[in-house]
Amino acid sequence: MRQSLRIGLISDTHGLLRPEALDYLAGCDHIVHGGDIGGPDILERLGAIAPLTVVRGNNDTAAWARSIPETARLDLGGVGLYVIHDLKALDIDPVRHGVRVVVSGHSHKPARLERGGVLYVNPGSAGRPFQPADRGGRTPGRGGAGAGQAGDLGVAYAPFPFFR
Repeated sequence: MRQSLRIGLISDTHGLLRPEALDYLAGCDHIVHGGDIGGPDILERLGAIAPLTVVRGNNDTAAWARSIPETARLDLGGVGLYVIHDLKALDIDPVRHGVRVVVSGHSHKPARLERGGVLYVNPGSAGRPFQPADRGGRTPGRGGAGAGQAGDLGVAYAPFPFFR
């Protein structure tokens, strides 16, 4: 019996799916996209790699995105995940809903934080290297946030080396 799953996390592609992201996600058992997809072609390309769970971001406003949910709840390998584009809009108690990992996007800033037995992960922007907080314009960003543990949940999280 297989003991682990490789779950690929990606967010904020904004219509740009870099070859490095495709290489990184190759071999994943499941891919989670945290929103701001940018077009249906991104979903087709990711879906060709592995089963895909996706949420709509604030920039996914075209007709193709209307059927994409704003949040998703799933279980992978016995671990509850909740996906939402903007973490500030989180309106559930993850612990009460059996969620061990919350995946978000929106800020374009990679982050990993454990709080109350829940791992909060933002893979950062995998598309355009724009940091919304930097009002002066485009700033190189870097997807990825290191590695960590949430209780007994082992998580390996490697950075995307897109913007060095």
